[in-house]
Amino acid sequence: MGHWIWMGIIGLLAGALAKLVMPGKDGGGIIITMLLGIAGALLMTLLGKAVGWYEPGEGAGFIGAFLGAVILLLGYRQIKKR
Repeated sequence: MGHWIWMGIIGLLAGALAKLVMPGKDGGGIIITMLLGIAGALLMTLLGKAVGWYEPGEGAGFIGAFLGAVILLLGYRQIKKR
């Protein structure tokens, strides 16, 4: 149970930092921000494993979650713009 809580906290912080770095009008509250950070961590974990940055069983940390959230936010804004 503690793992899920920790993942939620890191996801929330990474998502909030990504939204802070990329100001703009993005919908969503605390839950969407948390999911953005968690999805960013999953994206960077998959990308990192494909490139060879992470060993099996390793995952992206806070910086990876933040960078993944920024990438997802950029993608969302590009799709929303069209």
